[in-house]
Amino acid sequence: MFNTINTKFNAVLILVLMIFVGGMTSCKTVDIFEKNVNIPRQQWDRSFQPEILFNISDTTVLYNIYVTLRHTYAYNFNNIWLNIHFRLPGDTVRQQRLDIQLADNEKGWIGTGMDDIYEVRRLISPQPYRFNRSGECSFILEQIMRENPLEHIMNVGIRVEKAY
Repeated sequence: MFNTINTKFNAVLILVLMIFVGGMTSCKTVDIFEKNVNIPRQQWDRSFQPEILFNISDTTVLYNIYVTLRHTYAYNFNNIWLNIHFRLPGDTVRQQRLDIQLADNEKGWIGTGMDDIYEVRRLISPQPYRFNRSGECSFILEQIMRENPLEHIMNVGIRVEKAY
């Protein structure tokens, strides 16, 4: 009787270990960094320019850098214009203007949604980026829409992933 119970227990234990090991080796986590900053009262004033800092240590791989943005269904526009001020390790501050589509006329809101909240992730550059030096990176996000404050924006951020 104990042999049967022991054999069944061993079989279950082996199965659980195989699932665990298989799950750990088959899942690749590609995110290196993500930080989102809450917009006060969901009203993004031009003077509020969140700065996001992160460190890059591996300069041998390519990275995708995204702007992440979360807004409500009540947002009044189908896009948002941003100035992205960035300083990479050992470099001067640069600026890039980015038009992020949030909706289209046929499908409505773009991105992932839950109830009345939508999240969009947009690549800053179309090609993966290789950092020349390790160190601290700085991104400052500035909304440059005509409406000020820009209502119904919940948060904005930066996400960095290894490009595979």
